[in-house]
Amino acid sequence: MQLSVFSNPSESSFTLFLPHPGLAMSQPRTDPAKRGLLSEREIYWRERHDWLKERGFELRPRFRPGWTPSWKGTNRTIISCEDGMRLMHTQVIDAVRTKDGEMVAIKQIDKSDHPHEVEIGRYFTEPPLSDDSHNHCIPYLEVLQDPHVPDIKLVVMPLLREYNDPPFATVGEAVEFFHQVFEGLQFMHEHHVAHRYVVAATVRRLALRRTRTRDIMTLNIMMDSKPILPDMFHPTATQKTRDFRSYVQPYTRTARPVRYYLTDFGLSRRYSPNDANPLEVPIFGGDKSVPEFQKDPYSPANPFRTDVYYMGNLVREDFLQVYKNLMFMEPLVALMVQDAPEARPTMDAVVSEFKSITSKLGSFCLRSRLVERRDGAFTNFVKTVHHTAFRTIPHILTRRPARPTPKSSTSLAAAPANLPHPARDVQGEPIPSTVAASPAVAVSLRTPPIVEAPSYPPNDASPDPPTE
Repeated sequence: MQLSVFSNPSESSFTLFLPHPGLAMSQPRTDPAKRGLLSEREIYWRERHDWLKERGFELRPRFRPGWTPSWKGTNRTIISCEDGMRLMHTQVIDAVRTKDGEMVAIKQIDKSDHPHEVEIGRYFTEPPLSDDSHNHCIPYLEVLQDPHVPDIKLVVMPLLREYNDPPFATVGEAVEFFHQVFEGLQFMHEHHVAHRYVVAATVRRLALRRTRTRDIMTLNIMMDSKPILPDMFHPTATQKTRDFRSYVQPYTRTARPVRYYLTDFGLSRRYSPNDANPLEVPIFGGDKSVPEFQKDPYSPANPFRTDVYYMGNLVREDFLQVYKNLMFMEPLVALMVQDAPEARPTMDAVVSEFKSITSKLGSFCLRSRLVERRDGAFTNFVKTVHHTAFRTIPHILTRRPARPTPKSSTSLAAAPANLPHPARDVQGEPIPSTVAASPAVAVSLRTPPIVEAPSYPPNDASPDPPTE
């Protein structure tokens, strides 16, 4: 089997794909006359456009049969046109659910490569687990059988956004993020599922330039952005609006709390409740810094303890090494990233210690601005004055909680679809989007029952502001 890697110099990551024999493959086109046209991997989706439409999912104009590029015969550049946006990760495509206009993502899953992904996704989507507020696993809205390739399933999911786009503004926003992702991983472990693929964004982007793995390289922690972006965003160029006419202007997380989700169960495994210490030869994810993998990559290790390292390393790489004023997290993170797996705490212990640490944080600390290590004294002064005048004081006057916790819910749509545009909401000041576009995974008003559900055997192994 040939391993193919496609990259785009303008992006911070590349797509990694192990082809199925039934899927067409090609190298990126370099012929100027063909720039902006469909790649052969994108043709896969065009060939399924009519079939998906019959099942209630409409693809963007680019992927419709008979599509003519809008820039042809004009002076417009390809990147200025909505239909010029190529898929960054060709195994995931965005669509609109025609029955309600909700944006979704549809992902190819090759059962021969990831035999447990659909099974585990269904497990967390179905009641009673789907009704548990501690469940932060992305729900499956539908599972479709590819009409031409027997081993390919097409999973329909809500469209989500990178968890750190827009960037976190306050300590309280970061603390709430830690709470939700710790809780979500704890929930998976309570149900004997190891995620095995929680990757720090910084580490991921550096590692991708040096390594090749069998994963689709995407972030595995995503955000339901509908509270802060009620009109959503363009799925490929996420800094742009859906109509591609302007840039998004999100609300702050403090004004409209968001919920975070764990996604991508391609490397996840479900183990027996009777096995207190499951051991398995590692399957490498995006983070290559795991100590037990460095020591002996072929020696069986406890995947649950590896998950703890992944999560601790995410906090270390994406927060502690970026911001100065999260020192209170350093002792806990140090425990989570210890070299010896058996010395790391369980996620139950992590959540317990985290609650103890954060219970001592006052409102002043939680409302304080996250201070970037790269900023000098003058920059920090200017940012602090702006933050105090336009964020802290308005949020105090409007009684916004210092730690923006969304209402307990497993729904992916915490905010109504027709909220006012950010520019007209003084309490929720729009903030710029600075993180590069990401593959998306989706927002829906509810989680309907799964259709076309062949059985798989178990694996052997914002309206009113919330109150604290």
